[in-house]
Amino acid sequence: MPFTASDVCKIIFAIILPPLGVFLERGCGADLLINICLTILGWLPGIIHALYIIFKY
Repeated sequence: MPFTASDVCKIIFAIILPPLGVFLERGCGADLLINICLTILGWLPGIIHALYIIFKY
């Protein structure tokens, strides 16, 4: 699947604030809750999870 301009914006948001990138990709659901917990535990796990969600969907 090719990247679009919105995907680039989501990746930038995922690096700055990981839950925002997940919210823009998947909405308010389990993925967002998981990402918030990972971001609280550490910024890097939140980024990794956010990028995984963006690249997967």
